[in-house]
Amino acid sequence: MEIRPTTDQDLDVFVATMHAAFGLHPETPEEDGGGVWWSAFEMDRGLLAVAADGRPVGTAAAYSFELTLPGGILVPAAGITAVGVLPTHRRQGVLTAMMRHQLTELRARGEFLAVLLASEARIYGRFGYGPATYTGRITVDRHRGAFAAPRTPGSSAAAPAGSVELLRRADCGELLEQVYDRYRRAQPGALSRPPRWWALGAGQPPIARTPRYVAVHRDAGGVPDGYASYTLTDGTLTVDETVAADDAVTTALIGFLLGHDLVTQVTFKHLPPGHPLRWQLADFRAAQVSSDSDWLWVRLLDVPRALTARGWFTDGELVLDVDDPFLGEHHRYLLTVRDGKAGCVPTDRDPDLSLDVRDLGSIYLGGSTPGTLVRAGHVRAHHPDAAARADLLFYAERPPHCLHWF
Repeated sequence: MEIRPTTDQDLDVFVATMHAAFGLHPETPEEDGGGVWWSAFEMDRGLLAVAADGRPVGTAAAYSFELTLPGGILVPAAGITAVGVLPTHRRQGVLTAMMRHQLTELRARGEFLAVLLASEARIYGRFGYGPATYTGRITVDRHRGAFAAPRTPGSSAAAPAGSVELLRRADCGELLEQVYDRYRRAQPGALSRPPRWWALGAGQPPIARTPRYVAVHRDAGGVPDGYASYTLTDGTLTVDETVAADDAVTTALIGFLLGHDLVTQVTFKHLPPGHPLRWQLADFRAAQVSSDSDWLWVRLLDVPRALTARGWFTDGELVLDVDDPFLGEHHRYLLTVRDGKAGCVPTDRDPDLSLDVRDLGSIYLGGSTPGTLVRAGHVRAHHPDAAARADLLFYAERPPHCLHWF
């Protein structure tokens, strides 16, 4: 078997092989030039696994994204996608070979972070990826969805000065792109949506040009600072995503959606952990969490570079003993944080924590705490206070959240 890079000339065979691996059939691009979800593939970043007889049997690809780290720091990240092996060649080492080849290639490009969305939760941990952001779905009985009066005047979620305008997706693509880009730069765990994605309509709504209504919030000066993309079918209003500059704008958009006529329930997809919606309702039980799942998985390719890239909010130090069994590596690092900046250097000091690189990926953005993974039996704390010190050190200013699908 050979694993080789792809070019633009491989697009058709790459797409056909990938779809066959998932038992799907490729869509037909729209006549108006709108792309299908895979139309933003970067074919200079793809891989084909080819059998000895020349038949393609596996695919893997990567997008070029920016990831927002704690502290509002933007760094490049490879978005791993289109990973599949034909049913005829599974459990023969094809996937493992592609993953090893891809990680080696990413390092050769100078990249220190990779991210993906896992189709199955059991697959990617063995390749060093750990779940790092989470997403939930909340459904509200609209007739019981009245807001409670704020108990503290002047709270941060109070209605902002501004207005909500209703637009069609076809009429506001540039607006959506601009609002999302401002949002993702301040939200830890968020990924960029490159202009090419919007131009091609590649991805899921509202990037895709699938018909949607869009509630756009404008501030007192008329500048758009939030939106919610939605559909209404058989009495259920389903919100693709809610993007807003702050909690007050989010509240204004949710209030608009909960006031929509001819609706029996409103389902909000992709809400971050700890979203205050249920607490904002007069009837707490009017909102039900219908799903709570992992979303973005993170893989560190260069631990010192990754740890010194993000922002930090507590001074301190930890000795981390990091095992990377997939790449056959084991290193011990001294992480020192002073005034929001970190240093990370090799050390022979006794460790405070011993952990797998996948678990370091899970705590990297602050979405999971080291203490939780210690209690789960995945991370070993060598001192009684090590987990608590690590929890304080890896704290993020807000829960990481990723809306982007790729």
